[in-house]
Amino acid sequence: MTDVLDTRLGRHWSGPAERWSPPQRDPDDDTPRLECGVFGAFDVADAAAITALGLHALQHRGQEACGIACFDGQRFHTERHMGHVGDAFSGPDLVARLPGRTAIGHTRYSTAGGSFIRNVQPMFADLEAGGVALAHNGNLTNFLTLREQLVADGAIFQSTSDSEVILHLLARSRKARFVDRFIEALTQIEGGYALVAITNKKLIGVRDPLGIRPLVLGELDGKAVLASETCALDMIGARFVRDIEHGEMVVIDHNGVESLRPFPAARARPCIFEYVYFARPDSVVNGRSVYEVRKRMGRRLAQESAVSADVVVPVPDSGVPAALGFAQETGLPFEMGIIRNHYVGRTFIQPTQGARELGVRMKLSPNRAVLAGKRVMLIDDSIVRGTNSVRVVRMVREAGAAEVHLRSASPPIKWPDFYGIDMPDRDKLLAANHSVEEIARLLEVDSMGYLSVDGLYWAMDAEPRNPVDPQFTDHYFTGDYPTRLLDREIAEGRNDSADRQLSFLVDA
Repeated sequence: MTDVLDTRLGRHWSGPAERWSPPQRDPDDDTPRLECGVFGAFDVADAAAITALGLHALQHRGQEACGIACFDGQRFHTERHMGHVGDAFSGPDLVARLPGRTAIGHTRYSTAGGSFIRNVQPMFADLEAGGVALAHNGNLTNFLTLREQLVADGAIFQSTSDSEVILHLLARSRKARFVDRFIEALTQIEGGYALVAITNKKLIGVRDPLGIRPLVLGELDGKAVLASETCALDMIGARFVRDIEHGEMVVIDHNGVESLRPFPAARARPCIFEYVYFARPDSVVNGRSVYEVRKRMGRRLAQESAVSADVVVPVPDSGVPAALGFAQETGLPFEMGIIRNHYVGRTFIQPTQGARELGVRMKLSPNRAVLAGKRVMLIDDSIVRGTNSVRVVRMVREAGAAEVHLRSASPPIKWPDFYGIDMPDRDKLLAANHSVEEIARLLEVDSMGYLSVDGLYWAMDAEPRNPVDPQFTDHYFTGDYPTRLLDREIAEGRNDSADRQLSFLVDA
């Protein structure tokens, strides 16, 4: 779908409305999903093509929808599509379709169930102060509260995305300068986010006050670019300059890069799950090599929970670096006992349980020559509900493994996330409801072990965790949320009120 927006006339032409129903997510797939990746480039030749390349590198952060918005000096142009970047933004006509030297892009996972094209980012608004296109990674924890207030005041929403709330807040600001409008809007939102936006003169990047979601600044032929991860800079041949700091806004125009600090001072608490699973292993996040951190996780895991085994086998691909570290620490051979088929889409699903059991073999196949007769140390990055794990364990046993010992290179996941990770409620999290011994029985393994929280901090080369002032956002392991969860608190309050009312009626 292509939109063309002319801010001089305030017009917005678009194709017919599209509705897309994503493939139903496999109910047995417990892989956590991060909802977005963002990219932006200012004053570069063929900005849309550069942005598309950057989004290719960020495809792992969202594989169900993508979009690009650009400004050609007179008009804004946007394209938003369901599907992969390579399918949506390829071909020799890309720059003709999306002309201009400044652009932003976004790649995302859709929410559960049906998804409308109008929810795909970047989102555009033609405001009194001019046009603005915006995309963000993360979640606003007061989104519903703000939305209800805005609707009560007469706002009309075109999507169910929390990004649109930011546009409405921008529209209602009476500040004269656009940057000041942005600051006023940002001071009203809460949660974890990294945001990029373009106006007719500027590229803006913002990271939330605690730096929960990542954002980096790069340089391409002397021009500024922004991205969720450094791997996107590598993809386009850009030089890494620095991380955008927590609570920092960078305003990029023809005068250079201006750094602003619109939020009260706070200690950074970046998301530690970026290192466990989400970031690409070749990225450097907040000054730490993701690959090296994951190897250290494996080393510490071996120190904490090694048992007699013959071979170390990763669950590919995310378990590979930790398994390497585990093997190096123990001296056990590292082998690819499970082979991943990279030509099967991640959303593959079959309608019956039996077909799903076979479906896992389309993605992962046992290497019998490695597994048969061996005591296998199976290393995965994390375990959420355990549904994937039990199928992998059964596959390894069927290949002839004498024993299977499962290890998670992260601590037990006991609490859900509200900052942009699609993670089940607490009653569906395996470690929140079962002991390690019970989990071993449920997953049909000879032994089960997790990396400790202290071990994870050690792998980060950080000081031991201070429960009063943690260095990272780690609530999925500890229950220690870094911000208030206003929408959830209100919803729980309403539920409590309804329960009390029902109790009163029953008693009466």
